[in-house]
Amino acid sequence: MAETPLFSIVIPCCNYGHWLPRAVNSVLAQDGSDWELLVINDGSTDTTDAVATELLHQHQPRLRYLAQANRGVAATRNRGIDATTGRYLIFLDADDEMTPGALGVYREVIARHPGVDMVAGGYRVVDADGRERRRQVGSLPRSPRRRLQRYLFTKKLHFSNGAVAIRREVFAVRRYPEHLRAVEDIPVFAYLMACRQLAVTPAPLAIIHRHAGSLRHNAGQAAAAGMALVDELFRPGVMPDWAVVYRAAYETQRCLSLFRTCYLAGERNNALGFYHRALREDPVRTLSRWSYLRKYLSLRLGLHRR
Repeated sequence: MAETPLFSIVIPCCNYGHWLPRAVNSVLAQDGSDWELLVINDGSTDTTDAVATELLHQHQPRLRYLAQANRGVAATRNRGIDATTGRYLIFLDADDEMTPGALGVYREVIARHPGVDMVAGGYRVVDADGRERRRQVGSLPRSPRRRLQRYLFTKKLHFSNGAVAIRREVFAVRRYPEHLRAVEDIPVFAYLMACRQLAVTPAPLAIIHRHAGSLRHNAGQAAAAGMALVDELFRPGVMPDWAVVYRAAYETQRCLSLFRTCYLAGERNNALGFYHRALREDPVRTLSRWSYLRKYLSLRLGLHRR
């Protein structure tokens, strides 16, 4: 392994011991000696420790392993930042995997754009029933303002942590907010859109596996994060002053997003509460979003069944 690696791949794992070998092996299959791999057990109560210990026994020193009391994915990623030395960090979820040759693609893009702060690639999404979809990042505007608008409001920019490499210096300014137990990556990506140099590749760099236990589908965690995301995203001293103009619109957007999350989870009262708040924030924008209005009316009329 290189003395100062180009890449640090960090795999946070909380009760995903069953999938951990797949994630680890997808990294170990990458070429080159310019990377390090760290697995962090975030207070798992399943077989994670035994699985990780066996993997460590098989693959040391390519693999390192740390264990901690449960602190959440944001705190675990931040610990991974502190415990590694690579110039770029890749955070791979323990139930996902890197595609073959992914690090080679990252190297090629960094060589073409040596000052880049984030390299983002495409990814494949595999559902529990085996259906697969390909996702691309989307068109990335040159203007920081337009990038931020597109990321926050149009849903035409798609990032997955396992398909993104971020320069270490970024985290000196924008760490993962540890008080958010979900959506912790949105403030980081928003900061990157507004303040940093970015490069995109169409190559698929990760395979994202969706299943019933995925943290990304945990409505309870999303609702718990609530509107705290808005304060964190627009925190003074991190985001530029010009970005504050988008705060009011994003508050409405966040309420509608939480409404949809609770609606799909069958949490009627929470869903109605978030929709009513969106109405108070911006009635015109809220009522113009027909897909949300239709869901709201189905709840009020008692037509929605989970």
